[in-house]
Amino acid sequence: MTFKTFNRRTILKSGAVLGSLAALGAPSIVRAQDRSLKVGTYGGYFQESFDTHIYPDFTAATGIAVESIGEPTGESWLVQLQAAARANQAPADVSMMAQVVRLKGASSKLWAGLDPKAMPNISNLPDHFVSTYEDGTVSGVGAVAWYITLVTNTDAYPEAPSSWNELWNPANEDRLGLISLITTSFLLEISAKTHFGGTDILDTEEGILQVMDKLGEVRRNVRLWYRDEGQFQQALETGEIPMGQYYHDVAGLAAADGKPVRSTFPSEGGVLDSGSWCVSKASTKIEEAQVFIDYMCQPEIQAKLARNVGTAPTVNRELTDLTDEEFAAVSSDTPPILPRYDIYEERGDWLNQKWAEMIAG
Repeated sequence: MTFKTFNRRTILKSGAVLGSLAALGAPSIVRAQDRSLKVGTYGGYFQESFDTHIYPDFTAATGIAVESIGEPTGESWLVQLQAAARANQAPADVSMMAQVVRLKGASSKLWAGLDPKAMPNISNLPDHFVSTYEDGTVSGVGAVAWYITLVTNTDAYPEAPSSWNELWNPANEDRLGLISLITTSFLLEISAKTHFGGTDILDTEEGILQVMDKLGEVRRNVRLWYRDEGQFQQALETGEIPMGQYYHDVAGLAAADGKPVRSTFPSEGGVLDSGSWCVSKASTKIEEAQVFIDYMCQPEIQAKLARNVGTAPTVNRELTDLTDEEFAAVSSDTPPILPRYDIYEERGDWLNQKWAEMIAG
């Protein structure tokens, strides 16, 4: 196994600092004679991994030089791209964007509409990884993905749980660690899938409140609402907080290090979160950007990311050469719970208010 021990989400959260530091230094550039492209990824580990494992081979295959940009996560990068686009400038031609931020950029038509015919490899991706405008042009393409699963301390739970319903089990009172932010925990989707047959109930505010009422029953079982993943991981490993939700690949790395930690894909599915490639409308490198995105949608490239970055492949598993062990380390054949990014983009303020009042306030 070539996976590196790292807490990827912690690195993503510190991306704003890393991105600022990267901007102060000389950019990482892979030289080519004529064509070039500025590509933004989350700073730190992600950027280093792409610099090492992706860009040199891409340049060798296409002749397109890559200037590697370490971007901050969250909306700060979106704000920078929007301000630059108004001046017809692009700090990066292609950027890796979180989904709610991608939606906000799409609503303002910040992203260039790309030609799907120029990117035939996007047919390797499930439909939920390809976003389009009304005219059929592509506004975003799945770049990397990762899972949130049900994790347990194996000393406290010798048998693996089978369902997210364990979060509601009275036997687990004061034993859970759950992510505190509504937009990153996806507990609404977990609750909807577990108790209401799917996430369609989240289409209306009435349905959302119904789901929140049900989720409120979990509060008595929660010992820690966490933002600091390291704090929860330590408590999980010691058994102080023996059950919760966490990132599958990081939990797997802890288990590989001999920690009593288990990651389980419940029968309802793990939560599949992701980032997408988006291209600034101010970019003058649309053709090169399409070549890059098409390249990244190749099964062998997604397999390379799984092995070296620890992300779940965005292409269908059968197209890759990942072994069962390699695939299980980052993904699952169980159909996933897909986040309802649209409700966070459309009802963000209202959702945050209700979340603080009813769940994790």
